[in-house]
Amino acid sequence: MGYLIQQESEKRLDNVRKLLEAKKLDLALVYYDEFNIGNGWYLTGWCPQFESGAVLIPRKGAPMLLGGPESEPFAQMDSAITATRNFPVFMVPDEEYPNATIIDFPALFAELKKTLGKVKRVGLVGAGRMPAACYKGIVDGFAGVELVDITDDYVKLRYNKSKWEIEQIRAAFKLADFCYDAMKAKITNGVSEIEIAAAGEFAARSRGASGFGFSAIVGSGARANAVVPTASSKKVRNGEMVMIGLAPKVNGYAGVMGDALPVSGKYTARQKECIKYLREAFCLTKEQLVAGKTGREVDAPARAYFKKHKLTKYLVCPFVHTIGLHEAESPFFGPGSSDVLVPGMTVCVDVSFFGHPEFHGVRIETGYEITKKGAVPFSPKMDKIHTEI
Repeated sequence: MGYLIQQESEKRLDNVRKLLEAKKLDLALVYYDEFNIGNGWYLTGWCPQFESGAVLIPRKGAPMLLGGPESEPFAQMDSAITATRNFPVFMVPDEEYPNATIIDFPALFAELKKTLGKVKRVGLVGAGRMPAACYKGIVDGFAGVELVDITDDYVKLRYNKSKWEIEQIRAAFKLADFCYDAMKAKITNGVSEIEIAAAGEFAARSRGASGFGFSAIVGSGARANAVVPTASSKKVRNGEMVMIGLAPKVNGYAGVMGDALPVSGKYTARQKECIKYLREAFCLTKEQLVAGKTGREVDAPARAYFKKHKLTKYLVCPFVHTIGLHEAESPFFGPGSSDVLVPGMTVCVDVSFFGHPEFHGVRIETGYEITKKGAVPFSPKMDKIHTEI
């Protein structure tokens, strides 16, 4: 059973066709693979395993998936777009599929001529993410055709979320609350980071998570300096803090939670001071989540706060990013950003610092829906935790 409802898929395809019309393009080719899921998933609710692929959207006519034969049956079962064509550039190198139908670009062009006439201009989405051999294969295959990069314009179609998308994100944050409780309960002296991660992953999967936006973050003591450390066999010890984070997905859309918790169950006086820094910066940032604010305006107060407390040199990431099909995706509201918050955006306040000689690395994070009336928390639970000073 696929994740994307047909109504959403059709609406998005219509928006892509409007983009093609505006740019006088005959078709779009949207690249994706299991490491670069978002742009393709946006149209299909599906992504291949092992192989890569592309969604082909003609300005007129039906869309199709270009991919490899190993994922073809999977696509026909679960993708919102089920017409498939197999190409060598998207297949596992050197693998053989003697019973598969595999075509080349001249054969595709001949087919497209029936609906489009001659293909003259093609918009590429995600070309910068393609493996070199795949990109070369596409360029060679489209010889004589003008290729136009429309990635930025396409990605902007994903900025504002529909009502259905926001429902999925809100459900994913509910799962993240369960993950938080499970991981927090598991933290005790002598338990491994892997065991803590497993508790959170089980809490999500057992309640229907379709996947995760990133591998579980669990970093205790100095391991938290790794910024996004995946769980290791290291045992957590009393006196340490453990940085945790998990991003369960519902129908492909991510929620997230992040915190730094004491192994002993109670913060020391100095650890309380550390958490106070994070929470005060969090509150300053949350206050800026107002429709019409630019990224640099949103970022400025917490950045000034970090400077005041001599924490700027430990700052790795800005404080606000968008969340959707990826746990962190465009637009990013950093100190150089002119992007503007508008109703319908879904964002995370993500306050952290790393490499501190005493506190190591710490992060707190949760998300909000931007509305005309202000920022609405996706997780009232985590919003309360992170704003209590």
